[in-house]
Amino acid sequence: MTPTTEASRFWDGHYTAHLPATEPGANVRLAEVATRLSPGRALDLGSGAGGDALWLARRGWRVTAADISAVALDHLAARARDLGLGDRITTERHDLAATFPAGPFDLVSAHYLHTSFPLPRDRVLQQAARALSPGGRLLVVEHGSVAPWSWNQDPGSYPAAPRVPPLDPAEWTVERADALPRRATGPGGQTAEVVDHLLLVRRTR
Repeated sequence: MTPTTEASRFWDGHYTAHLPATEPGANVRLAEVATRLSPGRALDLGSGAGGDALWLARRGWRVTAADISAVALDHLAARARDLGLGDRITTERHDLAATFPAGPFDLVSAHYLHTSFPLPRDRVLQQAARALSPGGRLLVVEHGSVAPWSWNQDPGSYPAAPRVPPLDPAEWTVERADALPRRATGPGGQTAEVVDHLLLVRRTR
């Protein structure tokens, strides 16, 4: 898949300007949840600079890293090879508004899929839930508040509580739906109190 939309050009430009010089860290909520899980096949949706994919691979997961940006994916693939993790990370370019990686997966992680471009959130998360193997988990983390460095400064754009996509309770169960505060550090080193909305869904059959 080689998307050439306005969204892909935007994110290629973003990562060309903002890829970290050092290895990126994993998202805090991923580490909190995945530390307690047995390694298997994982899907990192919107993998970006690759901190989550590298963290999972180091802990024995086989990771499919999916992003709309070829710049970010090329950077991640090169870093994975340099770290000896190239056999554990596969990169796939997807515009999630149009295509989705093939499963099954034991963990699907979707962190901060906020974008100014059209994205059918519920459909994407339903696809993610269907891509789980029985017993697998979908972890969704979204911004629940505005930080000083947020590209979107409209508080009304952020949900007041974790949003659960339409899912059949006979096949999926919500294990967690939490609003969690934390102290975050922005790209310029500034800090602020922010809220993460965490949703953890398990496929039961």
